[in-house]
Amino acid sequence: MGKPSSRPDSSSKADKKFDKKVQFYAKVRDTVASLTAKKDITKKKLRSRQKKLKAYDLSALSEFLPELKAPRANDFKLNCKSRQQLILKEGKQLSAVLEHPAFQADPLAAIHQHLQNTQPVLDEKPKKKKNQNGGRKKKSKKSKALSRQQSMDI
Repeated sequence: MGKPSSRPDSSSKADKKFDKKVQFYAKVRDTVASLTAKKDITKKKLRSRQKKLKAYDLSALSEFLPELKAPRANDFKLNCKSRQQLILKEGKQLSAVLEHPAFQADPLAAIHQHLQNTQPVLDEKPKKKKNQNGGRKKKSKKSKALSRQQSMDI
């Protein structure tokens, strides 16, 4: 008669196993739901960031800008080693600029002078000032009167 007493124990073990499985699947379902919610939130954030970036996209203005010679930076491939060299070079350049007496005296004037020396000079002809009436000269009343008098004389 030992067997009938063990039978209720085995059914309770099966019930416990089944309950554990149900709990496990519930946890998995909750985890999946929370992960998909997080994924949706990050997608929305990425979309808003992309929209913000589109607002700053000025590539449409490039057609109105004058064509420049191809910069040499396009030929330069930036890998880890060249990036380190560039950082060292630019760091030395920055420290040299910061230690320069002209920069220490007046930084903005030094930058302005540097740009004057390094930027190409644009040969622009000064534009003529236009009158308010579209560049036409107004004939004065005196000149009209003189021209009428001359035509009468002839």
